[in-house]
Amino acid sequence: MSADTPRQWSFFAELRRRNVLRAAVLYVGAVWALAQGIAQLGPSFGAPEWITRGFVIAAAVGFPFWLVFVWIYQITPQGIRRESEVAPDESVAHRTGRKLDFAIIAVLAVAVLLLLGNQFVWHKGIVQSPSTMGLAAANVPQKSVAVLPFVNEGGNKSEQFFSDGLSEDLITALSQANGLKVISRNSAFQFRDSKDDAKTIGAKLGVAHLLVGSVQHAEAVVRITAMLVNAADGSIVWSQRYDRPYTDLFALQDEITTAVADALKAKLLSAPGMVVQNDRPPSGNLAAYAAYKHGRAYGALGNEADLRRSIDAFDEAIRLDPRYAAAYARLSLAWNALAAQAMGGKEAAQANARARNAVNTALRLDPDSSLAHRSLAYLLLNVDMDWTAAEAQARRALQLSPKEASAQFDLGIATASLGQVRQAVELTRQALVTDPRDDDSYYWLSSYLAGLGRLDEARAAIDAAIVLQPGADGYHGQLAIIEVLRGDAKAALAAAKQEPPGTWRDYAMAFALQVGRDAKAADAALGKLVAHHADDGTYQIAQAYALRRDADEMFRWLERARESRDPGIGYLLFDPLILRYKDDPRFAAFARKVGLPTTTDAVAMK
Repeated sequence: MSADTPRQWSFFAELRRRNVLRAAVLYVGAVWALAQGIAQLGPSFGAPEWITRGFVIAAAVGFPFWLVFVWIYQITPQGIRRESEVAPDESVAHRTGRKLDFAIIAVLAVAVLLLLGNQFVWHKGIVQSPSTMGLAAANVPQKSVAVLPFVNEGGNKSEQFFSDGLSEDLITALSQANGLKVISRNSAFQFRDSKDDAKTIGAKLGVAHLLVGSVQHAEAVVRITAMLVNAADGSIVWSQRYDRPYTDLFALQDEITTAVADALKAKLLSAPGMVVQNDRPPSGNLAAYAAYKHGRAYGALGNEADLRRSIDAFDEAIRLDPRYAAAYARLSLAWNALAAQAMGGKEAAQANARARNAVNTALRLDPDSSLAHRSLAYLLLNVDMDWTAAEAQARRALQLSPKEASAQFDLGIATASLGQVRQAVELTRQALVTDPRDDDSYYWLSSYLAGLGRLDEARAAIDAAIVLQPGADGYHGQLAIIEVLRGDAKAALAAAKQEPPGTWRDYAMAFALQVGRDAKAADAALGKLVAHHADDGTYQIAQAYALRRDADEMFRWLERARESRDPGIGYLLFDPLILRYKDDPRFAAFARKVGLPTTTDAVAMK
């Protein structure tokens, strides 16, 4: 042993003399800083999620080559020279070492700043500003606009649907301009009667311009005033007042759209694969159009009574124009929603049959209707549980309307159900670009991220959803699941207790208690689920048994979920609780039985 010691010592001394160790630290620090920068800034520029992982792998491959390089070469005042060309008595190791020390300090300082930015700016920004998910306002493109709901100045509240309909149609038309970011109705309409100034609204929606206006509809005449506003300073970029016969409404909408697009220097209808989308009746019947807009207004309210009113309105639109494909597609969605919300058994089956007839008619009348393909995807996913066919329809809908946030969101759900969870994350983030205040998208994004094991991001996403809708069902329950996945039973229980009373709170409490130390409370919570939700919560009961590590009961309840057609089965391939048993042969057998793949890119709970 003593004979080897001098050789080992001289080798490490040589490593120090040639600054190999310093160079190694510099390399690792630079890779760390760059990886953080790519991970944080990449999504802003549309970089795929795998880019950071690929960079780190490439850096790891290059590390040995870097060490060989710094062993062979030295940095001298005359430049980089081979070690063999530098005499030992003129060694520049000390001077080079000092330069490397300064470089290491600089690189580590950048890495620490990025880390602090990630913790205190990035995540904080997500919670405080859900509209941007932490992205800097400086990234707002100049060619971007939000159409705020036009003010109804007619004095008749029943005419609100008309001014809203005009705003919606402008959003639809402008969204088909290539290179123009247009905020969706869902987010833009949240600023109806807002007291915020233009700069604040622009920042919250991530746009450089706002289109505002007013509408007066009096019998045969319509007066529209429209202004394009620079959000940064409130200055008017373009404005115009129109007084036209009501019969010229559609031509007037086209005229305003063209004027706004010209003001923004955007080119209409030029995106690859795009087919012109609108919800006008093919006959041009304005009464049918008015009935359709009434149906949309009622449907947006979402309760049972208004869903029934929306169905009546869409039926009236179809009576007035039997070839009104958009009305048939909306009618299908309304029947599906009513069946899911307020019906069961035979009554729900009849409602879903009406939905199927309506969407089939819509596609026969207009095979290139993105809305009709989305309607069919919804039915296939939630009623037929035909995951593959639903994904194909959702993908076709997005091809026809590639900038439509709802189409991106729907395809995200379809791909996640098939185990393509990373793609679902990317699609949902794309949807949030133009629908930045959609709490539902944040909720689903949180679910996908949790399924991928990215719990910090999942927490940030659900926090954003809670900021937007503090009392929504299931949001604090999702937060409880994230804490369960972290193994923090106390935090999980605290989150579950914030869930509004009802079914979702029962689920959240049961999940939180299964990972706590109170076995009696866990048994009681699970017993409550079985007693009260054996018909409507079969999938959630299976999740609770997965947390208890009771595989037999979990698979038994999954089978009951299949028999009762519980829509929770669609979570199977991104559910980290159930995926705990993905290596059990029964999991693959069950997946095949319900028509799902047997593989997923999600991860299991430990």
